[in-house]
Amino acid sequence: MDGHPRTADGLLRRALRRHPRQLVAATVLLSLHQACEALVPVAIGVTIDRAVATGSVPALLACLGATALLFLVLSQAYRYGARQVVAGWFTETHLLRVEVAARVLDPHGLRDAPPSGELLSTATVDAEKAGRVVEAASLVVAGTTALAVAAVGLLAISVPLGLGVLVGTPLLVGLLQLLGPWLTRRTATQQADVARTAGLATDLVRGTRVLRGIRAEDAAADRYRRTSGTALASTLRAARAVGAYRGATVLGSGLFAVVVAGVAGALALDGAMTVGQLVTVVGLAQFLAEPVGLLGFAGQKVAEARASAARVVAVLAAEPVHPAGPVPAPGPGSVAVPDRGFHVEPGETVGVVAPDPADAADLVALLGGRRRPGPGELLLDGVDVAGLDPAAVRARVLVEPHAVVLFEGTLRSAVDPGGRAPDAALADALAAAGAHDLADLELPVADRGRSLSGGQRQRVGLARALLRAPQVLVLHDPTTAVDAVTEGDVADGLARLRSGRTTVLVTSSPALLGRCDRVVVLRDGAVVATGTHRELAGRPDYRAAVLR
Repeated sequence: MDGHPRTADGLLRRALRRHPRQLVAATVLLSLHQACEALVPVAIGVTIDRAVATGSVPALLACLGATALLFLVLSQAYRYGARQVVAGWFTETHLLRVEVAARVLDPHGLRDAPPSGELLSTATVDAEKAGRVVEAASLVVAGTTALAVAAVGLLAISVPLGLGVLVGTPLLVGLLQLLGPWLTRRTATQQADVARTAGLATDLVRGTRVLRGIRAEDAAADRYRRTSGTALASTLRAARAVGAYRGATVLGSGLFAVVVAGVAGALALDGAMTVGQLVTVVGLAQFLAEPVGLLGFAGQKVAEARASAARVVAVLAAEPVHPAGPVPAPGPGSVAVPDRGFHVEPGETVGVVAPDPADAADLVALLGGRRRPGPGELLLDGVDVAGLDPAAVRARVLVEPHAVVLFEGTLRSAVDPGGRAPDAALADALAAAGAHDLADLELPVADRGRSLSGGQRQRVGLARALLRAPQVLVLHDPTTAVDAVTEGDVADGLARLRSGRTTVLVTSSPALLGRCDRVVVLRDGAVVATGTHRELAGRPDYRAAVLR
């Protein structure tokens, strides 16, 4: 979609640009912390030469006070710097999650969308890893600052040592970065395999009842075992790559420190430096492992962030299934599918009976936008829907599918996700849906409505649709899980709340069809008969599909 980065590096650069305050504060404070860390060996060396070696108590007290101040500054700098790092990191993670969620929920759809489990992994794990580039950037600057301070300290004692650090450290870091692309590839493969496994797990959990019904549990378990095994293997390969990268970082920094300390020892034996200077050089040589390690850690996190950013970009930049178009002009609310002979006049309630459920499912998919209409296939107020913006069409034509989807929360949030309707309107919608047994609006509702019975879920979904009061409402089998008495209540409630509004009832319920202004019979996708429920009751195919 327009406005989203098209590459992983572009997304990471944008992440750094949109958190300037946290990034600058984190960089400054962590750089100050690392500079103070580098000055600790210098402070110890100065204390030895100016206080211990001379036996001066005032100098000793002054050095100890300065060292205490140094530790106070470095501890507070790290405390507040780390806080800014976490603030920037998790703020960016939040923004990426919201972007991915918004893209997934975009009514224009996602072409070649990955499974829901993979999308969930992208919106959580990948968003967090990509957001961590804020931390990596601040650590790069902080580590470089520490190396610069250490090099200046060594230059003040020995020019060759200082120059060696200034030349050797960038060379060492550059060699370590040669492993970066290899680490990125291993990480990208691992994240893709783990996301695929998460997607399969989500599908299996959602379809547990179906698997048990067809006795396919063993086959599903074997498939998951193979997919999980692939994810395990790629995770172990990625772990080996990370281990090799970290090992190379530790080995390189350790050898570098040994060389620096060895040269300093030789200079001390020749009398070219004092004891305090020797302690300072050895301390700085040991300290060099920390900033080199920071740079190595930052490189690893950048590699992981780049791999995750590529997965996030794949979702954000995915082509829409339905391209944007003009917003339909306000109209009375007529709907027509000319090739099938199907039409609904404004304010009319039309029942649809399909002896073959596939015909009903296809019509519902067309009206609900789950299947993109061809040119001239679907008309809204006489205008071809294929050329209109799908989001605007869905705002006027609401389809409540047979499989009701409810989110975790309360009955109030299930019926009114936007939280804007007054209690009276909620109660009226629930009553019209025949949900007289659901009077407590604060009743907890579990994920996917598992805490409700099938009939209750169906009636809550119907109440949610009625509360929206769309111009055109399409209901697909809204009463299959309720008893005959409740079905009659629903028929009365629909007639009352949908009076004067266009309504399509795809159903085989005599109670609902009897309240329709007109009923059509679909066969092979086309209307083969039309009339009232009473008039059509004489047709054998209609009787077989409707009368119970």
